[in-house]
Amino acid sequence: MKNLKLLTLIVTVALFASCKSSSETENQSRNNQRQRGGQPNAEQLISEMDADKDGKLSEAEVKGPLKNDFSKIDTDEDGYLSKVEIENAPKPERQGGGEGRPSRG
Repeated sequence: MKNLKLLTLIVTVALFASCKSSSETENQSRNNQRQRGGQPNAEQLISEMDADKDGKLSEAEVKGPLKNDFSKIDTDEDGYLSKVEIENAPKPERQGGGEGRPSRG
């Protein structure tokens, strides 16, 4: 009986540790993507900017390219950017434009 309780405790601790580790790995992966200059996806943008947590972005909540092109991205003209509208938005051009790089060929 003592062995069963000990085994249950070990399994519970292992499960908890693996769930926490998975979450930390996911957060670290997102941070690494941002550090390498990768573009965040629609869910990440909403998660980061959605101050009132309503699942969409108002013009007051957004910044950067989303703010500059808000009216173009808000295709249904409801005053909010949905996940679908952000996913369908034209991607902003990278700064620097790749000038000075050798061409492949």
